[in-house]
Amino acid sequence: MVQITKNAQVDFVLEQIEKLVASEGGTLDSVSLDGNSLKVKYTPGVNEECPECVPTHDMVAQFLTASLGIHAPHVDNIKVS
Repeated sequence: MVQITKNAQVDFVLEQIEKLVASEGGTLDSVSLDGNSLKVKYTPGVNEECPECVPTHDMVAQFLTASLGIHAPHVDNIKVS
């Protein structure tokens, strides 16, 4: 389970994205929130039947950017490693 940032809006987004990546065996780890900067470590899962179904790092960054833009627009510096 993803770490809690103590920001309800950011935590909500992280929980939703975590559910999405977990459906393909992925995980979100090492979350840190510092002001408007969010850093997340993403470990992709493996789906041998549908490799293109596993979100890439860029896709996760796009999901986070779009969702945070709605729920926590103050977080505008997002890094997914």
